[in-house]
Amino acid sequence: MQLPFSRDAFLAVFRAYNAAIGIAPFALVFLAVALIVLAHTKVTWRHRAITTGLGAFWVWSGVVYHWGFFARINPAARLFGAVFLVQGIILLTYALREPLRFAPGAWGTGWVLIVYALIVYPLLGYASGHGYPGGPSFGAPCPVTIFFLGMMLWTQDRPPVSVIAIPVMWACVGTSAAMQLGMREDLGLTAAAALVVIDAIRRRPVSAVRMPSVAR
Repeated sequence: MQLPFSRDAFLAVFRAYNAAIGIAPFALVFLAVALIVLAHTKVTWRHRAITTGLGAFWVWSGVVYHWGFFARINPAARLFGAVFLVQGIILLTYALREPLRFAPGAWGTGWVLIVYALIVYPLLGYASGHGYPGGPSFGAPCPVTIFFLGMMLWTQDRPPVSVIAIPVMWACVGTSAAMQLGMREDLGLTAAAALVVIDAIRRRPVSAVRMPSVAR
């Protein structure tokens, strides 16, 4: 399907977004690193904090990026923003009631996706001529999705369908747009979604795949 905007218009949105939010991309990277560190600690509240942080990323992408900036050139961004907000609410609901539990292992596909989202993704942007602030920064939908899917490979149980459905669907949407716009870094979405789906199929089902209903 033909996109209703050009590549130049798309990159102009990122220039405006990055100019408006100041140091927020760096703060969001700091938060991502903090979540990684927490996942490797033994503090009792780490699972709740990580689930909350992941939810905050989706709320940011939906409200600030999609509604605040992307909607200027793409009417569908209003819907995208709502979907991202729903994903954030789902995660925040889990954080309050039954947080996702994380148990990262040795170097593996989870680390690969996380490093890709935080380091390789922006480097590919620079190599393609649209590095920060003229292109996507962390906090934008695609790097956030790749980071999130990497974290899902660190969960103790198979993540519930309600948690990964929207990210996997967005990976498909983002990949389609990336191919039309020449955003090579966004092609990592395909691999991230495939790895999480394969991992979910191979793992034993989580004890409760429904939205949590009992407070803990």
